[in-house]
Amino acid sequence: MWNETGGTMSVVDRTVGGQTGVWQESPLVGADALLKRHQAVTSAAFRLSERPFLELVNLRGDTRDAAFMQAVQDVIGCLPPEKPNTVACGNGYDMVWLGPDEWLVRSATAHDAARSAPLQAKLGTALSGVFASAVDVGSGYTVLEISGTRARDVLARGCPLDLHPKLFGEGQCAQSHYFKASMTLLHNGADSFEIVVRRSFADYFVRILLDAAEPLMS
Repeated sequence: MWNETGGTMSVVDRTVGGQTGVWQESPLVGADALLKRHQAVTSAAFRLSERPFLELVNLRGDTRDAAFMQAVQDVIGCLPPEKPNTVACGNGYDMVWLGPDEWLVRSATAHDAARSAPLQAKLGTALSGVFASAVDVGSGYTVLEISGTRARDVLARGCPLDLHPKLFGEGQCAQSHYFKASMTLLHNGADSFEIVVRRSFADYFVRILLDAAEPLMS
């Protein structure tokens, strides 16, 4: 979300597109103090952090269309995953399966608009003339990362998915909810998960997640 007036607690202040004083603000600004207190305590059981300002693009297309597949591979560096609930990794991006013709494409790092074109623009150019869509949704979501020996237990307190490693292993993803907030969950390591959550639920999500984790962190 771009805030050109300069909010009171913004994360990044940089020149974007020739404009100075443009602020990029994390949706967790309201929970900033709470998150800092959590991160000040070292715990092997549970750790929560944000991966702010990643590029997020909702991509729709037909995997039977060779032109679509080639265009995606040219930009992302991998083909869209066709197996349900899996993630494909490209060159600086990954693609999260959301449905038979829908994926969430994410950048590995925060986008620097002063150095490169937005992912949505790259995909839009590559997909010109192809029956497909690429919509930038980055301003509406953020990405959280949780890790630790009890991370799976913390998730299980509010998520109805069966998170047993044999059923939800590394490289898998799923759309679900945590208490009252919808999410896309990715398992990216033995004790590590990433959560894509809507901006409007991000503050609530962090607070309820830390509340659920508190009795498990000792």
